[in-house]
Amino acid sequence: MGQKTVGHGGIFFSPFGCFSEKQGHFQREDNSVKADKTIDKELQIQQASNAALASLINLTILPVIGFVALILIYRKTKAGTIARYHAVLGFKINIIAAAVLFLVSALMILMGGFNSPWTWVYVITYFTLVHTLFIVLAVWALVRAWSGDTLLKLK
Repeated sequence: MGQKTVGHGGIFFSPFGCFSEKQGHFQREDNSVKADKTIDKELQIQQASNAALASLINLTILPVIGFVALILIYRKTKAGTIARYHAVLGFKINIIAAAVLFLVSALMILMGGFNSPWTWVYVITYFTLVHTLFIVLAVWALVRAWSGDTLLKLK
């Protein structure tokens, strides 16, 4: 008596090994190939999570150190992977945040300097609205990296 195969998402398991359905045909997959794919995906998710975390750290508690860590993580990633996507996303978030910070600082100096009473209005408004938005975006990227997805799932 033969045993039934149990399927899950196009992959079928039987006593004779693991099979995947491709274009209506069943092909046997070696367990070592499947294990390598799983390890590679886990490594990609780990690197993506580290990149997103470095981006968040750069925006919050250790600005320069977090950015250096992001650069080091970027250098370890491969093109076209989820890890590279999150490293580049971290660069974009942090560079835009730095540009906005410099812009607000320049506006404060041009509109009265640091001795003006309006300086604190600009500072508090910037940090409660703009910088918080960048932090929330970095947290969202971190959660998406943990799940192995891009920031926006476009399907």
